[in-house]
Amino acid sequence: MSGPTDAPSALHEALQQRLGHHFANAALLAQALTHRSFSSTHNERLEFLGDSVLNLVVADLLFERLQSLPEGDLSRVRANLVRQETLHHLAEGLELSDVLRLGEGESRSGGARRPSILADALEAVIGAVYLDAGFDAARTLVRRLFADVEIKPEMQAAAKDPKTELQEWLQGRRMQLPIYRVVGTLGAAHKQTFDVECEVAELSATERGIGASRRAAEQAAAAAMLMALRQRGLARA
Repeated sequence: MSGPTDAPSALHEALQQRLGHHFANAALLAQALTHRSFSSTHNERLEFLGDSVLNLVVADLLFERLQSLPEGDLSRVRANLVRQETLHHLAEGLELSDVLRLGEGESRSGGARRPSILADALEAVIGAVYLDAGFDAARTLVRRLFADVEIKPEMQAAAKDPKTELQEWLQGRRMQLPIYRVVGTLGAAHKQTFDVECEVAELSATERGIGASRRAAEQAAAAAMLMALRQRGLARA
């Protein structure tokens, strides 16, 4: 391995300065920056945790700032803020590409600059901060990251992605949110595709989606679920 995959401690120290958080457990930061192509001790579990923390903190932020918006519009604004494009931009601001640990194939193919990898790594870092110092520290980090991101009610007009549309459809019928599970991965480590299952338990319904990243596969699974609901006459096209 070479290049950013072997980031020395000085680069980690500089990143912690940008984060405004110094890790008591340095191994958590190292894991958060490790892609599955580099090691079996990679960042996907931390990413899962960080995604939940991120959504909660952003929801709290919107509840505070956009007090006149109803639930459905708040969900849509949040979807805008936690989407891959936004997280990729924030990850670039933190210069995460300089400290990611990638396998040789992934590194050669430009993985350190790939939006999905950077967005996932940012979520993993948030999850790592949560484990290292608790919710308040993670909340402080997320709020700092979004301090310069424009948040306005007009963001509600953005087109809905399939996950947001499915979530709003279920919420409107007082049903539980869907559950997404990675049920398989295909291909070489540097060029994987993800197979994700979307389950709506109250309807006894499951659908699958394939994508080049976990996020893309979840969106594909949500789109398949919406199509299935429409075919059953439960949702409108």
